Formats: sequence, structure tokens, C-alpha cells
Amino acid sequence: MSQNSTGNLTEYYVKDDNISNKQEKYTYESLLLTAQYLLERISVKPQVGIICGSGMGAYWHEGCLADALDNRQEFPYETIPHFPVSTVDGHVGKLIFGNLSDVPVVCMQGRFHYYEGYPLWKCAMPVRVMKLIGVTHLIASNAAGGLNSDYKVGDIMIVRDHINMMGFAGNNPLQGPNDERFGPRFPPMNKAYNSHLIDQGKELAQKLGIQDCVHEGVYTCLGGPNFETVAELRMLKMLGADAVGMSTVHEVITARHCDMDVFAFSLITNICVIDYECHNKPNHEEVMDVGKMRQDVLKLFVKKLVEYISQK
Repeated sequence: MSQNSTGNLTEYYVKDDNISNKQEKYTYESLLLTAQYLLERISVKPQVGIICGSGMGAYWHEGCLADALDNRQEFPYETIPHFPVSTVDGHVGKLIFGNLSDVPVVCMQGRFHYYEGYPLWKCAMPVRVMKLIGVTHLIASNAAGGLNSDYKVGDIMIVRDHINMMGFAGNNPLQGPNDERFGPRFPPMNKAYNSHLIDQGKELAQKLGIQDCVHEGVYTCLGGPNFETVAELRMLKMLGADAVGMSTVHEVITARHCDMDVFAFSLITNICVIDYECHNKPNHEEVMDVGKMRQDVLKLFVKKLVEYISQK
């Protein structure tokens, strides 16, 4: 890593292979450099971090959540020291700071996935950067397939809990030596999702008149990038999963490890195929289409939730 000082600002240039499992794990000190880079350039410190998944603005389109921010400051991922670069076709790949309903926030417009070739600790590193720049609450969104027979395309599932399938296989973002400055060696996950925020989310659904399409359920994350087989989905349903996707869980684990309050929700973009006689095929295009269809209500939902967090 080399440094180039210009005036009072210090720019850090990092030469590394962005998609390399061999790279050493981020240290507390290296992430402090990333946080310092951002803090020197932003006008306000964010209270809330928002991860915009495929259903809520990871792909830029007019009217997405990032468009609603006032006093926006944008940082493409490739310009931020140590940051990975999103390789998913269409993901914007920006960290955007600004005010949402007068509350300082930072939005990840596009996230990182295990199937892109990144280790889970690298997929989740932006969460630790958020913590170091002052974020206390994380709102994570994702697009997911609906396993629960009561769910319809376009519904919203507030995540009550998750099943960490990759963790069962020994793959966890907290693997390796633990730095107590981030959090404890063995963090509990029985309260991974903040119950007060879940209650507030359900109350907001009532106030917005969308309670009939808002559910509370269990999310599970698989590695991807292929969609699941019929047998796999039947197994997950038997285990109690209501929705399945390819993100979020490792971000939540990392956020709870560093003592951030978490709220997460899934936009149900397709109904999982659990019948061999069904000829429907899940595809990525429908994910984007449903996200655009629901963007206005999701944007309002998140704005109201951010307002609630700021008043706590």
C-alpha cells in the first residue's frame, strides 16, 4: 500500500486482487484506514447503514432509494481503499452518503456475494467499515424466493430469524483469529434481528396499508449462483425456511458481532418451484422487474423506519 498526501487529505491506494481467497483477512488497522478515508471526505457521520439488495436499488433505476437521499456524496467501490468491486451484472457498486428524512445514512448500492468468488469475510467487510464510521443500526434488504405457500410475488417478508446453511458447512464470516475490538469470539445469534424494529416494521405496514402483503418469517442463504433444485427447496421448507436467497446472513452475523442493531427484509421476487411437474423457471430478470414494481412502497417503508430509529 502506498500513500499520497494532498493538502490535509491522505489518499490510500491499495494494490490487490479483488477476488482472491488467498488475500490475508482485513485487520482492524486496515479497516480504520478505509474508515478514515471516508470520514475525511463526508460531511455528516451516518447513523443508519442500508444495504440495497437486488429488490431495492442495487441496480440503478429512476426512483430507487438512493435517489431519495439529500446532500448525496457518492463513492464508487473501486475508489475506496480495500473495498471489493461488485461483479454482478447491473449492480451499481457505490457507497452513497446523504440524508434520508433528515437522518444521516449510508447506502450500499450493490453488495458482494460468495458466488462472485469472495470469501464471506470479504463480502461482509463493508459492515465493519460502517461500524467504524459511526453506524449503529443496519437495515439489510434482499430479493428472495418464497417458500412459504402463503407468500406471493411482490410480498415483503420481515426477517425474524435465519438458517445459516453455509455456516453448517463451516463457512462463516467470523472464521479466523478474533479481534476483540470488533466483538467477542463467540457472539450469540438468538436475537440477531432486533425485536423492537420488527414490531415497528409491522406497525409501519399497518399505517401504510400494506399489512396484507407483509409477513414475518425465516430466511436462509445458500451460496449460489444457481437457483435451487426441487429436492433442496423441499428440504429447506421442512427445516422451517420461509424464503431463500444468496446474501444477508453473513452481513447480519458481522453486524451483530460488532453490536449493531439489525433489521432485515426480503422482497419476494419469485415463488420457489417445489413440484417436479411445474415448468416455471426462476430467472434474474424477474428479480429486477419485481424490484422496480415495488420500489415506491419499499422506499417509503425504509424512510419511515429510519425516522423511527433516529427518534429512539
